[in-house]
Amino acid sequence: MQISKRMLLASAVLLAAVPARADDQVAALFGAREQVRQVAISPDGERLLAVQAIKGSGTVASVITISTGDTKPVLVSKGGDEQLRYCEWALNDRLVCTVSVINRGTTDLHGFSRMLALDADGQNMQMLTSQMRSRAFGQSQYGGEIVDWNDGEGGDRVLMTRVATGEYQAGSILSRSESGLGVDAVDTRTLKRKLVEPPRDGVVDYISDGRGTVRMMVTQRETKDGYAADTLDILYRKPGSRSWDRFGTYVNEAGRGRGFYPVAVDPNLNVAYGFDDHNGRQALFSVSLDGNMTRKLIATHDQVDVDGLMRIGRDNRVIGTSYATDKRYSEFFDPELGALRTALGKALPGNPSVSFVDTNADESKIVMWVGSDVDPGGYYLYDKKTKQLAEILKKRPQLDPGQLARVKAVSYKSRDGVDIPAYLTLPAGSDGKDLPAIVMPHGGPGSRDEWGFDWLPQYYAMRGYAVLQPNFRGSTGYGSQWFQKNGFQSWPVAIGDVNDGAKWLVSSGIAAPGKVAGVGWSYGGYAVLQSGVTEPGLFKAIVAIAPVTDLELLREESRNFSNFRLTDAFIGRGDHVVSGSPARNVEKISVPVMLVHGDYDQNVSVEQSRRMEGRLRGAGKKVEYLEFKGLDHQLDDDVARTRMLADSDKLLRAALGL
Repeated sequence: MQISKRMLLASAVLLAAVPARADDQVAALFGAREQVRQVAISPDGERLLAVQAIKGSGTVASVITISTGDTKPVLVSKGGDEQLRYCEWALNDRLVCTVSVINRGTTDLHGFSRMLALDADGQNMQMLTSQMRSRAFGQSQYGGEIVDWNDGEGGDRVLMTRVATGEYQAGSILSRSESGLGVDAVDTRTLKRKLVEPPRDGVVDYISDGRGTVRMMVTQRETKDGYAADTLDILYRKPGSRSWDRFGTYVNEAGRGRGFYPVAVDPNLNVAYGFDDHNGRQALFSVSLDGNMTRKLIATHDQVDVDGLMRIGRDNRVIGTSYATDKRYSEFFDPELGALRTALGKALPGNPSVSFVDTNADESKIVMWVGSDVDPGGYYLYDKKTKQLAEILKKRPQLDPGQLARVKAVSYKSRDGVDIPAYLTLPAGSDGKDLPAIVMPHGGPGSRDEWGFDWLPQYYAMRGYAVLQPNFRGSTGYGSQWFQKNGFQSWPVAIGDVNDGAKWLVSSGIAAPGKVAGVGWSYGGYAVLQSGVTEPGLFKAIVAIAPVTDLELLREESRNFSNFRLTDAFIGRGDHVVSGSPARNVEKISVPVMLVHGDYDQNVSVEQSRRMEGRLRGAGKKVEYLEFKGLDHQLDDDVARTRMLADSDKLLRAALGL
């Protein structure tokens, strides 16, 4: 087995040019995007597919011949409002890729996805997403997804979802005889389609067994005014049956689910795997699909949610589960893979995390991801037959792990005596005392931080800051009681935990008095801005990237979309909407603020930052605003990220007197 270094060298060449100044050079090193997004292996195990970043915001998919290392680019996206999201092997010589495009309408941004099929040499590209008929009522934004790489008949077809929107008949009469989400078996060469599941209104998900049989279907109820409701109905099929039987319901209550939600079907055991509540925390269960609905607790933890299901191979078979305490831990159902994971973890230097990413058809070759807190990670190929391990590509080859900062799990007391888990990153080589410091709450708010490499805190650590990432109450991963009502409705608790993290940094001697700032992205940006409202001057400077700033505006921005009632319930009604909106309380903010946003952001509208900037300026406050044209929520562009890092560091240093 041979993997050429050619791809590694090509990746390094694609990095943005490095400016001459030392501080800007550091910003360019960390502002450069991950050089590899995805690696997949062909069914015969002879070739790899790598999706990589190219200079600016573009992406390229390339096919690598394992035996020679020869590399051929086959598909390129320009980036910005056009993104290559995902590619996979349909056959040994045929690929399936998903691309997305964002269009700006009169008032809203509209995202479209489409699936393409192409040969492994880049030729014969065709649209795999079904073409809309000329009389179709409306246009589907959703291009479909693969639910099974097998068709159940031993052919070359895949099972993929298809959206039907109904058609006009004579005059203006609308036929609803075929509308909703269905499943087709599609030949990726000829594009011939065979109906597997007829389109049904309200269907949001189908789950196949990995062998070409759809076993479960999820439908979403509607509210009286036609929006998506918070209740999902789940149906299933017994083996060999075409009839749908009722399985249960799942309710999304302001961001926290209630009920069993299936995520995979095991055809050998004839069970569905899914997650449900167990003693206030999420656990993994199986439920039999034989009609008896026998429920079995598979994995639980007394401190955190069990939230990961590990799957592998062409049939996406379930191999284990995972959860995160101080680090992410795995429990394997497959003893062979579990033993291999343990052996590789011990053999590789630095005690890294190891994840199985993909396998060929007979699982004799495995693509793995390996990384740690000081290693941005990379992809490896393991051959079971020869027991050889070869490096494929590194995610960030320009960074030296020896110069990166260790990440440590810590906890601190909140004002009401609760232990708040967090991660602390100290500058490499520092004594960890009297440092300038940053509190960096995560996005979401339905999310949490985990141990590992993170380019944003690592950049600031390289610049000399201690960085604290709190998993404040309102975070996911710690159970329903920790989640509260969510980070918006329970913002006083969440922001209080963030503020207490800043005070702990000073009281513990890690941060020098008067030298703590707040930096956050998305909800994290909201949190540091709201901290500036609730405890003015605690943070001496605030950097908010793509932040929510006005909860009522967030609600109204979803009014023209199907999820409006869900967003409405998530935000809630009451006094907290006004008191919890930084843009409505700018007079209380007393420190310099930097706002950063992309104007093609579909997660958090750019209007959130524009409104905040306007009101800060109107109140005579110090504010800087960076708006990047054509970029979305992730600011997935080398130049934009580099400037954001360099400019924010400059603002922080000035505000903290560094």
